[in-house]
Amino acid sequence: MHPALNIAIKAARRAGQIINRASNDIDLLKVAAKQPNDFVTEVDRAAEAAIIEMLQEAYPAYGILAEESGQSAGRGAGSSEFQWIIDPLDGTTNFIHGLPQYAVSIALAKNGVVEQAVVFDPNRNELFTASKGAGAFLNERRIRVSRRIKLQDALIGTGFPYRMLDKIDLYLDIFKELAQKTAGQRRPGAASLDLAYVACGRYDGFWEFGLSPWDMAAGALLISEAGGLVSDLRGDANYLDTGNIVAGTPKVFAPLLKLIEDKLPESVRG
Repeated sequence: MHPALNIAIKAARRAGQIINRASNDIDLLKVAAKQPNDFVTEVDRAAEAAIIEMLQEAYPAYGILAEESGQSAGRGAGSSEFQWIIDPLDGTTNFIHGLPQYAVSIALAKNGVVEQAVVFDPNRNELFTASKGAGAFLNERRIRVSRRIKLQDALIGTGFPYRMLDKIDLYLDIFKELAQKTAGQRRPGAASLDLAYVACGRYDGFWEFGLSPWDMAAGALLISEAGGLVSDLRGDANYLDTGNIVAGTPKVFAPLLKLIEDKLPESVRG
């Protein structure tokens, strides 16, 4: 195992312990709204602080891009070719409602290319990991995307907009079309886990707009290392920049992307 991946796993598990303890007393949590429908709790901040402390102790020169503390958190921010990309609690809205669908996501990028990935589900004790060129794993067992070959047989994950409410009609239009041309769609509310589920074959594809890098970085590497395909809405690899992502098995990816592309106005493509 790559040393950086090993440290990321330890950091994710430490954050998971903080999250699990807090889940026993959700009613006592202090919750704030960063913007409408976008929440942060003291647990998000505590988990992120624990992750950053462990990562910086091992790699003090690496930059850090974290959901709650931003890009300035890393001592090496702006100078190091390496950057940790962290979501300490993906699925905060689920967490504060007691819905057990959330995860810790940690990725390490070198010059903008993600090389290490961890997605940890503390509820199920499921640890998804990947190193670039070395495959993807769930609890140390090698995983692959599903063998589904037809969109009509595919189960697709998605996330409806909670920030981009001006795009709700577009989302519903795409959702309606996919509802008629797939085996079903699911919207659990934690993109990092949705992407991990594509990697291990629980979903056959995924699409969402308006995500942040920390929502996608680790999960996207899991999918590519598990034999799947990931792109932005143009079929390019700029999803971390655009925030728009489409992913799937090799056979499901192309028709899924085309269906979405055909529905998009030019202003949204990217």
